[in-house]
Amino acid sequence: MQNLNLKTSILLLSVAMAIAALQAQDKAASKSDKQSPTERFQNVVNKMVEAINNADYPGIQRDFSKVMLEALPLEKSEPFFKNLSAEYGKIQKLQNPRFIPPDQAIFPARFERGILDIKVVLDNQDKIIGLWFLPHTATIPIPDKHQTNLDLPFKGQWLVFWGGDTKELNQHYDTPNQRFAFDFLGADDEGKTRKGDGLANENYFAFGREILAPADGIVTDVINGVRDNVPGSMNPYSALGNVVFIEHREYEVSVLAHLKLDSIKVKVGDKVKRGQIIGLCGNSGNSSEPHLHYHLQNTPIIQDGTGTKCNFQNVTLIKDGKKEPKTNYSPTKGEIITE
Repeated sequence: MQNLNLKTSILLLSVAMAIAALQAQDKAASKSDKQSPTERFQNVVNKMVEAINNADYPGIQRDFSKVMLEALPLEKSEPFFKNLSAEYGKIQKLQNPRFIPPDQAIFPARFERGILDIKVVLDNQDKIIGLWFLPHTATIPIPDKHQTNLDLPFKGQWLVFWGGDTKELNQHYDTPNQRFAFDFLGADDEGKTRKGDGLANENYFAFGREILAPADGIVTDVINGVRDNVPGSMNPYSALGNVVFIEHREYEVSVLAHLKLDSIKVKVGDKVKRGQIIGLCGNSGNSSEPHLHYHLQNTPIIQDGTGTKCNFQNVTLIKDGKKEPKTNYSPTKGEIITE
C-alpha cells in the first residue's frame, strides 16, 4: 500500500495543479445544461472504468481536460493505474454516486480486492479536472421518511415559491441534499410578497420575520456574519448565507438558510425547543430576494447530505380567502400557507 499512497499523492498534486490552471482560463459555455448530474458523470466515469479494466492507459485519459493532461501526462498516470490494478484488481461494479454540487461526484467502486471511492470533478465541458481514488467511506443511511414531527418554521402567511417532487415544481430537485427543499416568501393577506418597487430588503414581507425551530433538537452548525444582499444581487461564494443546522435525531437535520445578518439567536451545541426563535428571515447568501430556504437532510455535513421529503404536522392552505387545514402535508409551488 505504500506505493499506492505515494502515487495517490502524486495524483492529488497534479489535480491541484490542473484546477489552478483551469481557474485562470476563460469559461466556455456549458454543453451539459440539459443533462442530469447522473448522466453527466456516469457517461464519463463508465468510459474511464472500462479503460482501466482493459489497461488502456491512453483511453483512461480520453476525457481529461487539457490542463489535466499537461499536469498528469501519460508517463505519470500509467504507473499509477498499473499499481492500482495490481493492488485491487479490476473494477467489478460502480455504485450510485453521491453528488457534491455543482461539479463533483463520488462513486463507490467495488474492485476484485476491495472498495475505493472514485471522486471526480468535471469542468463545464464535462472534462475531468480532478480525480481521486480514496479509502471508501460508508454511505450515510437515507431514511424513507422522517420520524420527527415537524412544524412550519414560521408564523404568518408565506408563499411556496419552490417546493414539490419534480424539477418543474422545485429548482432544487437535481441537488441531492436539497431535492425536497422549499423556498418560502413572506406574503400578505392578498398573497403579495412585497410592497413598493422591491429595491430594498425592507420592501419584502419576509424580511425580518421570525424563523422558528421546526422541532426539538441540538444546533450542530451556525454561520453568521454574512451581509444581506441588495435585492437582485446574489452571493454564490457563501451560498447558504447565515444559516442554522438543527439535528432532531440521527439522520434528520433541518437546514434553515439565508437568515438576516446578526439575527441568529442560537449557537453550536444549544438545545432548542419546537417553536423557539432561532433568527430572522434575511437575504444573505445565494439569494436574490428575502426568503427562507428550508430542507431536511440525513447529516449535518452539508455536502454529504441526502434530502428527505418533509411533511409538516399542521398546514393551513389559503385560497380565495378560504382556509383549508391539512395534516402531515408537504406544500407545493404556488401555494399560500400558514401554520
